[in-house]
Amino acid sequence: MHEEGTVDWPTVIAPICGMGGIIVGAWFNYRQARRRGDTDERVATVQATITAQTADGQTYVEAMKTVTSGFASLLDQQRGVLDQQKTLLDQERTMHAQTVDRVTQLEAGQLELQREVRLLQEEQRRDRRWKAAALDYIHSLLDALRSLGRPTPQPPAEIAADITSPQS
Repeated sequence: MHEEGTVDWPTVIAPICGMGGIIVGAWFNYRQARRRGDTDERVATVQATITAQTADGQTYVEAMKTVTSGFASLLDQQRGVLDQQKTLLDQERTMHAQTVDRVTQLEAGQLELQREVRLLQEEQRRDRRWKAAALDYIHSLLDALRSLGRPTPQPPAEIAADITSPQS
């Protein structure tokens, strides 16, 4: 034995540790039982939910089959209408292409006409310049003949009006 004022710690600690072990073991056992109960309850809830959802799903599937058959019938009708519209659209596209071809031809013709008009205008300007120069020259020749005292010949009928008019 030990002296009177000293405590034998192993004899005090061993029962306390044993009691702590018993309490911890009881707590683990309680926790495991509670978890098992919670798990069983969750499994039962999930199974009940699944059973209810399966019944609702079957009802939903039957309703969807009915709706689907109605939509299938409607789609068949729509396909017929769409086929008719496609035929009309094809005809319209053909007519549009023909119209575009005609417009293209008309535009090409218009461009050709514009080119020809420009050429004719240039030709007219050149002819006017030539006529003015020719008339000046003829008038100069006539003046030269008159200054020499010579008679001037009669101009041809085509240019008589231009020759007899005063110089332009």
